[in-house]
Amino acid sequence: MPRVRYGVARHRKQKRILKKARGFFGAGSRQYKTARQSIVRSEVFATRDRRNRKRMYRRLWITRISAACQGTDLSYSRFIHGLKKANVDLDRKMISELAIRNPEAFSSLVGIARGALS
Repeated sequence: MPRVRYGVARHRKQKRILKKARGFFGAGSRQYKTARQSIVRSEVFATRDRRNRKRMYRRLWITRISAACQGTDLSYSRFIHGLKKANVDLDRKMISELAIRNPEAFSSLVGIARGALS
């Protein structure tokens, strides 16, 4: 009887890797060894960039809030400080959405922040 080294388990493992590598360029999608290297690299990038995406969105929200504050003669940092003092629990995403879509509500937030600062 012939010796089977891994058989079905190995084929299943290789199939899983090659399925993940679908769409990669050249041997990266066809050869198991190259595909495995490509998958490891791509998963590292995916993990890193999930964290970076959170950073980039926070930077975007802060930039939007800062731009909206420019017209009110109140800096971004003083605006946020005033909201903290007034116990307003809105995150930066919601504040930036208000600044874009509902300027009246944003100006009332600015008023609240000014009141807490003085």
